[in-house]
Amino acid sequence: QVQLRESGGGLVQAGGSLRLSCTASGHTFRNLAMGWFRQGPGGTFVAAISWSGVATRYGESVEGRFTIDRDAENTVYLQMNSLKPEDTGVYYCAAKQDYGLPTVNYDWWGQGTQVTVSS
Repeated sequence: QVQLRESGGGLVQAGGSLRLSCTASGHTFRNLAMGWFRQGPGGTFVAAISWSGVATRYGESVEGRFTIDRDAENTVYLQMNSLKPEDTGVYYCAAKQDYGLPTVNYDWWGQGTQVTVSS
């Protein structure tokens, strides 16, 4: 079982930046592919990072503006730049025991953190 806790959401003006964090516990972190989604399971895929941190993948709407990375301990980050009102939503961290870059069917989910971008 993996427990995930997100933080870093908030209210920001269009064009601004936010950095989300997600801390994992209960499983060997290095064996997990990690992802970010907007609006949760079945929602919009935002970004994924491989277990090694070498490979990343982004949703079309955030490519070039968002960056996903992870540390060696237990945290994955989502740096969100040039934010737009359409980026507004609840952002969820997710984990999957996978050596690829999955965009669906994650096994564990956090509770989400609200991001609101005002125009």
